[in-house]
Amino acid sequence: MADVTLRKVVKRYDDVEAVRGIDLDIADHEFVVLVGPSGCGKSTTLRMIAGLEDISDGDIMIGGDVVNDVPPKDRDIAMVFQNYALYPHMTVAENMSFGLRLKHYPKAEIKSRVTEAARMLDITDLIDRKPKQLSGGQRQRVAMGRAIVRNPKVFLFDEPLSNLDAKLRVQMRIEIKKVHQKVRTTTVYVTHDQVEAMTLADRVVVMNHGRIEQIGTPNELYHKPATRFVASFIGSPAMNFVPCRLEDVAGKLNVRLTDRLAFPLPPARAARYGSLPRTDKLLLGIRPEHVMEARPHAEPGIEPFDAVLDVTEPMGMETLVYFTLEGSQVCGRVNPNAGAQDGSPLRLAVDLNNMHLLNEVTGAVL
Repeated sequence: MADVTLRKVVKRYDDVEAVRGIDLDIADHEFVVLVGPSGCGKSTTLRMIAGLEDISDGDIMIGGDVVNDVPPKDRDIAMVFQNYALYPHMTVAENMSFGLRLKHYPKAEIKSRVTEAARMLDITDLIDRKPKQLSGGQRQRVAMGRAIVRNPKVFLFDEPLSNLDAKLRVQMRIEIKKVHQKVRTTTVYVTHDQVEAMTLADRVVVMNHGRIEQIGTPNELYHKPATRFVASFIGSPAMNFVPCRLEDVAGKLNVRLTDRLAFPLPPARAARYGSLPRTDKLLLGIRPEHVMEARPHAEPGIEPFDAVLDVTEPMGMETLVYFTLEGSQVCGRVNPNAGAQDGSPLRLAVDLNNMHLLNEVTGAVL
Protein backbone atom coordinates (compact mmCIF):
# COMPACT_ATOMS: atom_id res chain seq x y z
CA MET A 1 0.00 0.00 0.00
CA ALA A 2 1.23 3.53 -0.67
CA ASP A 3 0.36 7.18 -0.87
CA VAL A 4 0.54 9.07 -4.17
CA THR A 5 1.87 12.63 -4.43
CA LEU A 6 1.90 15.01 -7.39
CA ARG A 7 4.01 18.17 -7.23
CA LYS A 8 3.70 20.90 -9.89
CA VAL A 9 2.95 18.25 -12.53
CA VAL A 10 2.72 19.59 -16.08
CA LYS A 11 1.92 17.82 -19.34
CA ARG A 12 2.51 19.59 -22.65
CA TYR A 13 1.65 18.43 -26.14
CA ASP A 14 3.70 20.79 -28.33
CA ASP A 15 2.34 24.25 -27.38
CA VAL A 16 -0.75 22.94 -25.57
CA GLU A 17 -0.70 22.42 -21.80
CA ALA A 18 -3.10 19.57 -21.02
CA VAL A 19 -2.20 19.57 -17.30
CA ARG A 20 -1.08 22.85 -15.76
CA GLY A 21 1.06 22.45 -12.67
CA ILE A 22 -1.23 20.48 -10.38
CA ASP A 23 -0.49 19.51 -6.76
CA LEU A 24 -2.29 16.53 -5.23
CA ASP A 25 -1.79 14.37 -2.13
CA ILE A 26 -3.55 10.98 -2.02
CA ALA A 27 -3.27 9.18 1.30
CA ASP A 28 -2.62 5.48 1.77
CA HIS A 29 -5.88 3.47 1.47
CA GLU A 30 -7.78 6.51 0.13
CA PHE A 31 -10.26 6.36 -2.76
CA VAL A 32 -9.85 9.56 -4.82
CA VAL A 33 -11.89 10.34 -7.92
CA LEU A 34 -10.75 12.76 -10.63
CA VAL A 35 -13.82 14.24 -12.30
CA GLY A 36 -14.44 16.86 -14.93
CA PRO A 37 -15.60 17.42 -18.51
CA SER A 38 -13.86 15.99 -21.57
CA GLY A 39 -10.48 17.59 -22.13
CA CYS A 40 -9.97 18.72 -18.52
CA GLY A 41 -6.80 16.63 -18.08
CA LYS A 42 -8.10 13.91 -15.74
CA SER A 43 -7.20 10.89 -17.90
CA THR A 44 -3.83 12.42 -18.80
CA THR A 45 -3.11 12.81 -15.07
CA LEU A 46 -4.02 9.17 -14.44
CA ARG A 47 -1.84 7.98 -17.33
CA MET A 48 1.09 9.99 -15.95
CA ILE A 49 0.66 8.29 -12.56
CA ALA A 50 0.64 4.95 -14.39
CA GLY A 51 3.73 5.84 -16.42
CA LEU A 52 1.88 5.55 -19.73
CA GLU A 53 2.52 9.27 -20.37
CA ASP A 54 5.79 11.07 -19.72
CA ILE A 55 5.48 14.17 -17.56
CA SER A 56 6.76 17.47 -18.95
CA ASP A 57 7.60 18.98 -15.58
CA GLY A 58 7.16 18.29 -11.87
CA ASP A 59 7.36 15.11 -9.80
CA ILE A 60 5.15 12.08 -9.16
CA MET A 61 5.83 10.02 -6.03
CA ILE A 62 4.41 6.63 -5.05
CA GLY A 63 5.15 5.52 -1.51
CA GLY A 64 7.54 8.46 -1.12
CA ASP A 65 9.69 7.47 -4.11
CA VAL A 66 9.91 9.67 -7.22
CA VAL A 67 8.77 7.54 -10.18
CA ASN A 68 9.17 10.03 -13.04
CA ASP A 69 11.59 7.73 -14.86
CA VAL A 70 10.33 4.39 -13.53
CA PRO A 71 8.66 2.25 -16.25
CA PRO A 72 5.00 1.26 -15.70
CA LYS A 73 5.78 -2.40 -14.97
CA ASP A 74 8.02 -1.40 -12.06
CA ARG A 75 5.63 1.06 -10.38
CA ASP A 76 3.60 -1.68 -8.66
CA ILE A 77 0.28 -0.30 -9.91
CA ALA A 78 -2.69 -2.04 -11.55
CA MET A 79 -4.90 -0.30 -14.09
CA VAL A 80 -8.48 -1.08 -15.09
CA PHE A 81 -9.36 0.34 -18.50
CA GLN A 82 -12.61 1.43 -20.12
CA ASN A 83 -12.37 -1.31 -22.76
CA TYR A 84 -11.54 -4.20 -20.32
CA ALA A 85 -8.45 -5.27 -22.41
CA LEU A 86 -9.06 -9.01 -21.92
CA TYR A 87 -7.31 -11.64 -24.03
CA PRO A 88 -10.08 -13.30 -26.09
CA HIS A 89 -8.32 -16.67 -26.39
CA MET A 90 -7.83 -17.04 -22.62
CA THR A 91 -10.30 -18.16 -20.00
CA VAL A 92 -11.31 -15.90 -17.13
CA ALA A 93 -8.85 -17.64 -14.82
CA GLU A 94 -6.05 -17.32 -17.38
CA ASN A 95 -6.80 -13.62 -17.91
CA MET A 96 -6.81 -12.94 -14.19
CA SER A 97 -3.58 -14.86 -13.57
CA PHE A 98 -1.65 -13.64 -16.64
CA GLY A 99 0.41 -11.00 -14.82
CA LEU A 100 1.30 -13.39 -12.03
CA ARG A 101 2.35 -16.09 -14.48
CA LEU A 102 4.63 -13.62 -16.28
CA LYS A 103 6.36 -12.99 -12.96
CA HIS A 104 6.65 -16.75 -12.30
CA TYR A 105 4.62 -16.86 -9.10
CA PRO A 106 4.13 -20.38 -7.67
CA LYS A 107 1.11 -22.16 -9.13
CA ALA A 108 -0.46 -22.70 -5.72
CA GLU A 109 -0.30 -18.99 -4.89
CA ILE A 110 -1.69 -18.04 -8.30
CA LYS A 111 -4.63 -20.40 -7.83
CA SER A 112 -5.24 -19.10 -4.30
CA ARG A 113 -5.25 -15.45 -5.42
CA VAL A 114 -7.49 -16.09 -8.42
CA THR A 115 -9.95 -18.12 -6.32
CA GLU A 116 -10.14 -15.41 -3.65
CA ALA A 117 -10.60 -12.58 -6.21
CA ALA A 118 -13.27 -14.56 -8.06
CA ARG A 119 -15.13 -15.15 -4.81
CA MET A 120 -14.90 -11.47 -3.89
CA LEU A 121 -16.29 -10.43 -7.30
CA ASP A 122 -18.89 -13.22 -7.47
CA ILE A 123 -17.50 -14.70 -10.71
CA THR A 124 -16.43 -18.11 -9.34
CA ASP A 125 -18.73 -19.94 -11.75
CA LEU A 126 -17.27 -18.03 -14.74
CA ILE A 127 -13.56 -18.83 -14.39
CA ASP A 128 -13.56 -21.42 -17.22
CA ARG A 129 -15.37 -19.20 -19.73
CA LYS A 130 -13.86 -17.08 -22.49
CA PRO A 131 -14.54 -13.30 -22.64
CA LYS A 132 -16.94 -13.70 -25.59
CA GLN A 133 -19.21 -15.76 -23.32
CA LEU A 134 -19.48 -12.93 -20.75
CA SER A 135 -21.68 -9.86 -20.44
CA GLY A 136 -20.20 -6.38 -20.21
CA GLY A 137 -20.56 -6.31 -16.44
CA GLN A 138 -18.93 -9.73 -16.09
CA ARG A 139 -16.00 -8.66 -18.28
CA GLN A 140 -15.52 -5.60 -16.09
CA ARG A 141 -15.43 -7.84 -13.01
CA VAL A 142 -12.75 -9.97 -14.67
CA ALA A 143 -10.70 -6.85 -15.44
CA MET A 144 -11.02 -5.83 -11.79
CA GLY A 145 -10.05 -9.34 -10.70
CA ARG A 146 -6.92 -9.22 -12.84
CA ALA A 147 -5.93 -6.06 -10.97
CA ILE A 148 -6.84 -7.41 -7.51
CA VAL A 149 -4.78 -10.62 -7.79
CA ARG A 150 -1.61 -8.59 -8.28
CA ASN A 151 -2.05 -6.97 -4.84
CA PRO A 152 -0.57 -3.68 -6.13
CA LYS A 153 0.29 -0.54 -4.19
CA VAL A 154 -2.21 1.52 -6.21
CA PHE A 155 -5.34 0.80 -8.29
CA LEU A 156 -5.99 3.09 -11.26
CA PHE A 157 -9.44 3.11 -12.92
CA ASP A 158 -9.91 4.92 -16.25
CA GLU A 159 -13.68 5.45 -16.79
CA PRO A 160 -14.35 1.72 -16.27
CA LEU A 161 -18.17 1.97 -16.33
CA SER A 162 -18.76 4.22 -19.32
CA ASN A 163 -19.50 1.28 -21.68
CA LEU A 164 -22.23 -0.16 -19.43
CA ASP A 165 -25.96 0.59 -19.42
CA ALA A 166 -27.46 2.74 -16.67
CA LYS A 167 -28.72 -0.11 -14.47
CA LEU A 168 -25.44 -2.02 -14.68
CA ARG A 169 -23.44 1.12 -13.90
CA VAL A 170 -25.30 1.43 -10.60
CA GLN A 171 -24.64 -2.24 -9.81
CA MET A 172 -20.95 -1.98 -10.68
CA ARG A 173 -20.53 1.19 -8.60
CA ILE A 174 -21.71 -0.80 -5.59
CA GLU A 175 -19.35 -3.66 -6.47
CA ILE A 176 -16.34 -1.33 -6.78
CA LYS A 177 -17.15 0.26 -3.44
CA LYS A 178 -17.48 -3.17 -1.80
CA VAL A 179 -14.13 -4.27 -3.25
CA HIS A 180 -12.41 -1.15 -1.93
CA GLN A 181 -13.91 -1.69 1.52
CA LYS A 182 -12.38 -5.19 1.51
CA VAL A 183 -8.93 -4.60 0.01
CA ARG A 184 -8.38 -0.94 1.09
CA THR A 185 -5.83 -0.36 -1.67
CA THR A 186 -5.05 3.26 -2.58
CA THR A 187 -7.30 3.99 -5.56
CA VAL A 188 -7.37 6.74 -8.18
CA TYR A 189 -10.51 6.69 -10.33
CA VAL A 190 -11.26 8.84 -13.37
CA THR A 191 -14.78 9.62 -14.59
CA HIS A 192 -16.78 12.38 -16.26
CA ASP A 193 -19.89 11.25 -14.34
CA GLN A 194 -20.35 13.36 -11.20
CA VAL A 195 -22.76 10.76 -9.73
CA GLU A 196 -19.99 8.15 -9.86
CA ALA A 197 -17.61 10.62 -8.26
CA MET A 198 -20.00 11.51 -5.43
CA THR A 199 -21.00 7.93 -4.62
CA LEU A 200 -17.55 6.30 -4.77
CA ALA A 201 -15.01 8.78 -3.47
CA ASP A 202 -13.51 9.52 -0.10
CA ARG A 203 -12.43 12.76 -1.78
CA VAL A 204 -13.24 14.23 -5.18
CA VAL A 205 -10.82 16.24 -7.32
CA VAL A 206 -12.74 18.51 -9.72
CA MET A 207 -10.63 19.43 -12.76
CA ASN A 208 -11.21 22.05 -15.45
CA HIS A 209 -8.91 23.16 -18.29
CA GLY A 210 -5.95 21.23 -16.89
CA ARG A 211 -6.21 22.70 -13.40
CA ILE A 212 -7.71 21.55 -10.12
CA GLU A 213 -10.75 23.68 -9.28
CA GLN A 214 -11.43 22.16 -5.86
CA ILE A 215 -10.64 19.11 -3.73
CA GLY A 216 -12.99 17.90 -1.01
CA THR A 217 -15.34 15.25 0.26
CA PRO A 218 -18.55 14.77 -1.75
CA ASN A 219 -20.51 16.69 0.91
CA GLU A 220 -18.02 19.57 0.92
CA LEU A 221 -18.17 19.96 -2.84
CA TYR A 222 -21.96 19.77 -2.88
CA HIS A 223 -22.69 22.12 0.01
CA LYS A 224 -19.60 24.37 -0.07
CA PRO A 225 -18.46 24.74 -3.69
CA ALA A 226 -15.61 27.20 -4.21
CA THR A 227 -16.43 28.28 -7.76
CA ARG A 228 -19.34 28.50 -10.17
CA PHE A 229 -17.84 25.66 -12.20
CA VAL A 230 -17.82 23.28 -9.22
CA ALA A 231 -21.29 24.40 -8.12
CA SER A 232 -22.71 23.72 -11.57
CA PHE A 233 -20.79 20.50 -12.28
CA ILE A 234 -21.57 18.75 -8.99
CA GLY A 235 -25.27 17.99 -8.57
CA SER A 236 -28.02 16.89 -10.94
CA PRO A 237 -29.98 18.91 -11.91
CA ALA A 238 -27.31 21.59 -11.64
CA MET A 239 -27.40 24.54 -9.26
CA ASN A 240 -29.51 27.49 -10.44
CA PHE A 241 -27.82 30.86 -11.01
CA VAL A 242 -29.84 34.09 -11.13
CA PRO A 243 -28.36 37.63 -11.45
CA CYS A 244 -29.04 39.61 -8.27
CA ARG A 245 -27.86 42.48 -6.11
CA LEU A 246 -27.89 43.28 -2.42
CA GLU A 247 -29.83 46.22 -1.00
CA ASP A 248 -30.54 47.66 2.42
CA VAL A 249 -34.23 48.10 3.24
CA ALA A 250 -35.42 49.36 6.65
CA GLY A 251 -32.30 48.09 8.37
CA LYS A 252 -32.46 44.68 6.76
CA LEU A 253 -30.40 43.15 3.95
CA ASN A 254 -32.36 42.01 0.93
CA VAL A 255 -31.35 40.12 -2.18
CA ARG A 256 -33.15 41.55 -5.22
CA LEU A 257 -33.71 39.32 -8.25
CA THR A 258 -36.13 41.40 -10.34
CA ASP A 259 -37.88 44.76 -10.12
CA ARG A 260 -40.77 42.97 -8.43
CA LEU A 261 -39.01 40.20 -6.56
CA ALA A 262 -36.74 40.61 -3.54
CA PHE A 263 -36.20 38.48 -0.44
CA PRO A 264 -34.95 39.40 3.05
CA LEU A 265 -31.87 37.39 3.98
CA PRO A 266 -32.00 35.22 7.10
CA PRO A 267 -29.76 36.55 9.92
CA ALA A 268 -26.88 34.09 9.36
CA ARG A 269 -26.69 34.91 5.66
CA ALA A 270 -27.08 38.64 6.28
CA ALA A 271 -24.12 38.51 8.66
CA ARG A 272 -22.06 36.59 6.10
CA TYR A 273 -22.79 38.91 3.18
CA GLY A 274 -23.31 42.20 5.02
CA SER A 275 -19.88 43.60 4.15
CA LEU A 276 -20.19 43.02 0.40
CA PRO A 277 -20.42 46.19 -1.74
CA ARG A 278 -23.99 46.85 -2.82
CA THR A 279 -22.80 47.68 -6.33
CA ASP A 280 -21.15 44.31 -7.05
CA LYS A 281 -22.56 42.15 -9.84
CA LEU A 282 -23.67 38.99 -8.08
CA LEU A 283 -25.31 35.67 -8.81
CA LEU A 284 -27.72 33.92 -6.48
CA GLY A 285 -26.87 30.21 -6.46
CA ILE A 286 -29.61 27.88 -5.22
CA ARG A 287 -29.97 24.12 -5.70
CA PRO A 288 -33.23 22.73 -7.14
CA GLU A 289 -34.17 21.00 -3.87
CA HIS A 290 -34.21 24.42 -2.21
CA VAL A 291 -36.87 25.66 -4.63
CA MET A 292 -40.05 23.88 -3.59
CA GLU A 293 -43.81 24.33 -3.37
CA ALA A 294 -44.86 26.96 -0.82
CA ARG A 295 -46.24 25.63 2.44
CA PRO A 296 -48.08 27.39 5.28
CA HIS A 297 -46.06 28.10 8.43
CA ALA A 298 -42.70 27.76 6.68
CA GLU A 299 -39.47 28.03 8.65
CA PRO A 300 -37.59 31.36 8.80
CA GLY A 301 -35.54 31.97 5.67
CA ILE A 302 -38.00 30.15 3.38
CA GLU A 303 -39.59 32.86 1.27
CA PRO A 304 -42.65 32.35 -0.99
CA PHE A 305 -43.11 33.72 -4.51
CA ASP A 306 -45.28 33.14 -7.57
CA ALA A 307 -44.00 31.70 -10.85
CA VAL A 308 -45.45 30.58 -14.16
CA LEU A 309 -44.04 27.18 -15.08
CA ASP A 310 -42.52 26.66 -18.51
CA VAL A 311 -42.00 22.88 -18.31
CA THR A 312 -42.67 20.13 -15.78
CA GLU A 313 -40.95 16.74 -15.60
CA PRO A 314 -42.74 14.13 -13.48
CA MET A 315 -40.11 11.82 -11.97
CA GLY A 316 -42.35 9.62 -9.81
CA MET A 317 -41.21 10.52 -6.30
CA GLU A 318 -40.93 14.21 -7.27
CA THR A 319 -41.66 16.60 -10.12
CA LEU A 320 -39.02 18.90 -11.59
CA VAL A 321 -40.41 22.32 -12.51
CA TYR A 322 -38.73 24.88 -14.76
CA PHE A 323 -39.50 28.60 -14.96
CA THR A 324 -37.70 31.80 -15.93
CA LEU A 325 -36.41 34.67 -13.79
CA GLU A 326 -34.72 37.64 -15.48
CA GLY A 327 -33.84 35.49 -18.48
CA SER A 328 -32.36 32.69 -16.34
CA GLN A 329 -33.95 29.25 -16.32
CA VAL A 330 -34.60 28.00 -12.79
CA CYS A 331 -35.27 24.40 -11.77
CA GLY A 332 -37.14 23.35 -8.64
CA ARG A 333 -38.25 20.08 -7.05
CA VAL A 334 -41.87 19.84 -5.90
CA ASN A 335 -44.16 17.16 -4.55
CA PRO A 336 -45.86 15.19 -7.37
CA ASN A 337 -49.21 16.19 -5.83
CA ALA A 338 -48.40 19.92 -5.85
CA GLY A 339 -50.47 20.46 -9.00
CA ALA A 340 -47.59 21.55 -11.24
CA GLN A 341 -48.58 21.80 -14.92
CA ASP A 342 -46.89 23.17 -18.03
CA GLY A 343 -47.77 26.84 -18.57
CA SER A 344 -49.61 27.19 -15.25
CA PRO A 345 -48.87 29.41 -12.22
CA LEU A 346 -47.63 27.82 -9.03
CA ARG A 347 -46.87 29.24 -5.60
CA LEU A 348 -43.25 28.31 -4.82
CA ALA A 349 -40.76 29.05 -2.06
CA VAL A 350 -36.98 29.44 -1.93
CA ASP A 351 -34.88 28.32 1.03
CA LEU A 352 -32.37 31.12 1.54
CA ASN A 353 -30.75 29.28 4.45
CA ASN A 354 -29.00 27.23 1.74
CA MET A 355 -28.27 30.01 -0.75
CA HIS A 356 -24.89 30.96 -2.21
CA LEU A 357 -23.70 34.28 -3.58
CA LEU A 358 -21.15 34.31 -6.38
CA ASN A 359 -19.14 37.03 -8.03
CA GLU A 360 -20.67 37.22 -11.49
CA VAL A 361 -17.34 38.25 -13.09
CA THR A 362 -14.88 35.82 -11.46
CA GLY A 363 -17.29 32.97 -10.65
CA ALA A 364 -15.92 32.72 -7.09
CA VAL A 365 -18.35 31.69 -4.35
CA LEU A 366 -18.33 34.44 -1.74
